[in-house]
Formats: sequence, structure tokens, C-alpha cells
Amino acid sequence: MSQHPDAIAPHGGQLVNRIATPEQKAEFLSKADFLPRVQLDERAVSDLEMIAIGGFSPLTGFMNQADYHRVVQEMRLANGLVWSIPITLSVTEEVASPLQEGELIRLDNANGEFIGVLQLTQKYIYDKNLEAINVYLTDEAKHPGVQVVYNQGAVNLAGDIWLLQRDPHPHFPAYQIDPAASRQMFKDQGWKTIVGFQTRNPIHRAHEYIQKCALETVDGLFLHPLVGATKEDDIPADVRMRCYEILLEHYYPEDRVILAINPAAMRYAGPREAIFHALVRKNYGCTHFIVGRDHAGVGDYYGTYDAQYIFDEFEPGELGIVPMKFEHAFYCTRTKQMATTKTSPSKPEERVHLSGTKVREMLRRGELPPPEFSRPEVAAELAQSMQVKVLA
Repeated sequence: MSQHPDAIAPHGGQLVNRIATPEQKAEFLSKADFLPRVQLDERAVSDLEMIAIGGFSPLTGFMNQADYHRVVQEMRLANGLVWSIPITLSVTEEVASPLQEGELIRLDNANGEFIGVLQLTQKYIYDKNLEAINVYLTDEAKHPGVQVVYNQGAVNLAGDIWLLQRDPHPHFPAYQIDPAASRQMFKDQGWKTIVGFQTRNPIHRAHEYIQKCALETVDGLFLHPLVGATKEDDIPADVRMRCYEILLEHYYPEDRVILAINPAAMRYAGPREAIFHALVRKNYGCTHFIVGRDHAGVGDYYGTYDAQYIFDEFEPGELGIVPMKFEHAFYCTRTKQMATTKTSPSKPEERVHLSGTKVREMLRRGELPPPEFSRPEVAAELAQSMQVKVLA
């Protein structure tokens, strides 16, 4: 770990680095054929990566029972530090049974490749229903986050991890900017205040509006789309990244925005995930974080602004990052510009805003969303990718 005299300290004060040194890697590889193996799913691989690069600081591994219980019940680690989402490695009882506490565990990806090591310190049973109710505010299996919890193993494995090596991202190597690197980039730019923006969708005019409102008051924008596991009906990451590139090329100031990928998996935990997303961006060096309408929500499980209200449950110093709360933006046909109810005199029928479902339906039919909703270049890219998907 290393201390960071940046504009904002990492969560817990130090930026974690759990990438194996060349010497550690050589030692682990020499033991590879003799270590018990655990195969990770896509989300666990993302979590392993995020822990290793410091994105989940102060975590140095998968949560032990004390941290897990307090996070689920109080949104805090055992030491009292704010943390809202459990980061666990869950396996079946059959997989867990032969594993011995104190030993090294080989962590493989879905292809059977040796990618990490776990120093197993604890095995524990957990209450899936309690995690669902407390973290996702529902026990309905149709909720995508709850579904993952119900489908995963009944035993959590805890302990520090090492990532064997940091490989270039197979699809977006140019945008693979880890927390230590983003902090240095902000410093090189001379930025003292940086606002982070979380997205798993293409940016439409409402997103653009709130980002630019935020940019009026801070030095830079850190556009940080999530490229880990998402729902099947979400827009694929490669399509979203092309849309971001198009938008930044034509509609944003070149010297005030940095685009980088977030390797994490989506939880769809609404309010709790808004806190989690803010803390992750704090680790990347952001001083502010945009929280809009139904942040990290899915379906009708959360209230429109519940993800904003949850920030009021903590003292500002506990989070160490400033939430920037925005209302639902729309195109106002009366004033001919983007606005919210705070700034527009319009009536509901004078507001243009479309749901993601409505837009996807239009794209499948080969129709472009109106320019009041989406920039034409972005709409064209989405329509083309949707038609390719339909034809496939």
C-alpha cells in the first residue's frame, strides 16, 4: 500500500495494491499444480481485479464473517468504515469442504487459467435471504442482484488475494486506467476537483446535460462506464464505448474529460450501490460523484430518488466524496433546451424523455430516437448495432 497526497485520499487512507510482484508470481506459479483450485465466475473475476488494483480500497481480499455481517446489517466494515456492498467469494459446500483455513487457494477463471491466489483465513455459512432483503431491499428472485445471490454457493471463502498479473483489457486497453494512474492523470492535468459519472448505458441528452452542469463547478469529468457483468438486455459494452467516443469527439471539451473503463460487475442494488459507486470513484481520485434519477436501479424496486436520500444517512466526512444530486432531466419544448423541473416552466406534456425500454423498441424497428433525446450520431450507432443484433 502507499500513501497518496492527492486532492482526495483513497477510502481508508491508503490505495491497495494486491498485484503479485514478479517474485511472488514465480513462487505461486511453482506451486500451481499442487494448490487446491476454485473456479471464479465473471463477477468474482471482476471483484478479484478491483480488489487488486485498489478500486475496492481498503479491501485486501474477500470479506471475512465480521466484515460481511456488519456490511449487510449496517453498511459498515467491522472497523466502522462505511461500506455498503458485500464483496464475497461464494462456493458450494462440496467445493468448500476440502479447503483448509490457512492454506493458499489457486483461483482460476472460467477457462481454467490460473489468475489469482487466495490466502484462506475463514470459511463461513451466510444467510442469503438476509443479504437479499438488506442489500437489495427485496427477496424476489426476479431481481437480477438477488438472483445472483440465490444462485451462488452457500459458503463464503475469506482472505487476502493476489492477482497474478495485470493484463491489458482484451477489448478496451486504451481505456484501462487503474486508480493509481487516474490519480496521476488528474494531477498532471492540474485538476483539484473531479466529478465521477457511473453508467452502464449509452449517454443520452439528459446525461449530457447533468454532466455539463457538474462541469461548470469542477475542473474535470471522469466518465467511468462499467464494463463488467451486466443484465442480458443491457447494451453491450463495445457498443456503449463507441457511443462514448462519438459523443466526446463532437460534444465535449477535449481537455476536461477523461474516459476510462470500470471493470466492476453491476449489482443493481439501487441506493446501496450508489454509495458503493461513489466510494469506488473516490478510490480513483474523484472528489465529487453524480447521483441522478434511480441510480443503479432496476424495475420498480427503488424510489426515484432513494439513491440520493441514502447519502444523508452518513456524515460528509465518513464518505469523503461529495454527491452531486440531479433531478430527472428532459428536453423542454417550451424553452427549447434541456432542463429539469427546477429550471423549466413546462407542463408534463411539454417534456421529452423516453424510457430505455421505449428507445430499445424504437431501435429494433430501425427508428432513430428524436434528437431531443439522443445526439444523432449516437442514435445512428445504436440503431446500426441493434439491427446487426436483430439480423444475427
